Amino acid sequence: MALKKGDKAPDFLLYDTDKKSVTLSDILGKKTVLAFFPGAFTGVCTKEMCIFRDNVAQFNDLGGSVYGISVDGPAANHGFAMHTSLNFPILSDFTREVSKKYCGLHDDFWGVKGYSVAKRSVFVIDEQGNISYAWITDNPGELPDIDAIRKAL
Repeated sequence: MALKKGDKAPDFLLYDTDKKSVTLSDILGKKTVLAFFPGAFTGVCTKEMCIFRDNVAQFNDLGGSVYGISVDGPAANHGFAMHTSLNFPILSDFTREVSKKYCGLHDDFWGVKGYSVAKRSVFVIDEQGNISYAWITDNPGELPDIDAIRKAL
């Protein structure tokens, strides 16, 4: 079951593109934007992460930090972050456990049996670890509303 506004955000341990562990409890203390995306190097995901890249300074000015999360491994995420000049961390949920808890999965993605990816979703988590904004889409081609995220911050 997906999380919603008002829920307590579950802690997690994921790895960034440098293979360093990141936990939610380590990054709390300011507002946090978690942007789950299906896959690195795909058209819509590239567009979405570039939109976050281009807006990250405004999010920071509003007291928020941004983290992208995909089911791709740290090496693929590293290549993706370098290719798109991302200016925020990308975390790897290669076990898919965090995606299952937060937003759910697209199973048999692209018609590939057994291939599951995170549903495109965005969560804003307040300083105490509560979800103050939640957006999840079943349409992997849909992009989040950046203005709504700004307002949530």
